[in-house]
Amino acid sequence: MNAATRPSEVPTLVDLEAWSAREAAHQRRVDVATADHRSRRGQGVPHPIEDFLFSYYSTKPSQLRRWHPGVGVRLEGAAALERASWKHYRVVGDAVEVDVDAFVAARGRAVDFIGRLLAATSARPARLGCFGLHEWAMVYRAREGDVRHEQVPLRLSQNETDEVVERHQITCSHFDAFRFFTPEALSRNAIQPTRESQLELEQPGCLHAGMDVYKWATKLTPIVPSDLTMDCFDLAKEIRLLDMQASPYDLSDYGVAPVRIETAAGKAAYLERQRAFAERSNVLRHRLIGVLDTCVP
Repeated sequence: MNAATRPSEVPTLVDLEAWSAREAAHQRRVDVATADHRSRRGQGVPHPIEDFLFSYYSTKPSQLRRWHPGVGVRLEGAAALERASWKHYRVVGDAVEVDVDAFVAARGRAVDFIGRLLAATSARPARLGCFGLHEWAMVYRAREGDVRHEQVPLRLSQNETDEVVERHQITCSHFDAFRFFTPEALSRNAIQPTRESQLELEQPGCLHAGMDVYKWATKLTPIVPSDLTMDCFDLAKEIRLLDMQASPYDLSDYGVAPVRIETAAGKAAYLERQRAFAERSNVLRHRLIGVLDTCVP
């Protein structure tokens, strides 16, 4: 691929004052969003909900803070700045822009996979009503020391937790959740997802697939504008909260009330939020697809 074959060939020019203001606004947004995590990390205090966003997803707050305008934007007055040396950027006169050709040449396979996964997921109807039982399956008949979040107690006894799993049909379609099921829980899942079947199984009702939209945004850095990446981060943070509220863990020490999916009221509350997250995640998927469409003819 070369620049002449891309659908968008004329860059948007942004002067130094304007883009510096956008950069500063982004940094403030990230600082606010990550303040609690950074404070806890400095004190060595773990958090079973928010740490996930920086451990399972490998982007650090400092990396998230780095502002990228995205593809098709040329930043005037940036050629003499550190930004000019960033990976997958190029200098044009006194300006700097994302080097789309270099990015696609280096990450073409990932770009293709992410594009196909986003498109396939957004095209499917959301399967709702899993009620977050993947987290319960991760502790089903667990032996002492095998619980993933050992610093957090279960809110029911182990026997009561196991009974919740046994009363329900588990329908987890997400491999990266399924692979953490206890051995005894694997056969209880109606679906047996694999890494190879991800393109065929991923669907927008899945909470983990919704959180993963943030992962795909970060893997498409720097062609994705940072405001979109942060929108994905914000959604992932909200979904993660529900993910753990609906889990078997007692999070009262963290000021988090449970969504008791073992009850009818809890199921209704979970379903309402799950439906809204499915819709929001698809909006973000389409925005990411739009970015990819400007890069790949």
